[in-house]
Amino acid sequence: MTFLAGLGLGLSLIVAIGAQNVFVLRQGLRREHVGLVVAICAASDAALIAAGVAGVGAAVEAVPWLVTAARWAGAAFLLGYAVIAARRAWRPEALRADGAAASSGWGATAVACLAITWLNPHVYLDTVVLLGTVASAQAAPWLFGAGAVAGSVIWFASLGYGARLLAPVLGRPGAWRVLDGAIAAVMAALAASLLLGP
Repeated sequence: MTFLAGLGLGLSLIVAIGAQNVFVLRQGLRREHVGLVVAICAASDAALIAAGVAGVGAAVEAVPWLVTAARWAGAAFLLGYAVIAARRAWRPEALRADGAAASSGWGATAVACLAITWLNPHVYLDTVVLLGTVASAQAAPWLFGAGAVAGSVIWFASLGYGARLLAPVLGRPGAWRVLDGAIAAVMAALAASLLLGP
């Protein structure tokens, strides 16, 4: 039951629209380095959840300036990504779903995925602080954490590899324009929430 509780909480936190999810969705739709992106996101979540279960969340909360610095860095990064997505939406020639558009190399994709994951303070709040706090109240915190990690792996694999089912709908440049416009709006909203947050 502890494992299932961790799985349920992990999924409930990760399924919400966020920077990481829209990045994985876009890569899955483009069928570009999907395995790499899924592996980076799942491994990063596993490391962060483990840190939370180990008690790092409480230590981070004890250093207020660190949380503030992370918020500002994350907001700057998300705003930058919003600008990139808005530029993609503005230029139809970069919105082909069939792979005709210039694709990013695996190195650039890995760096972008790592940045979206590790520079986003929401990831720390969900995995290290919230999951870590709930895990500390469990009789078997590491089993709870394992459930949360399993939820992360299931979600990212489903999102990355399941995105191709939307390819027929997103086979038109106009649909990609809408998707990238939505991504830009989500990233900008997340950045604003970080800047205006407590």
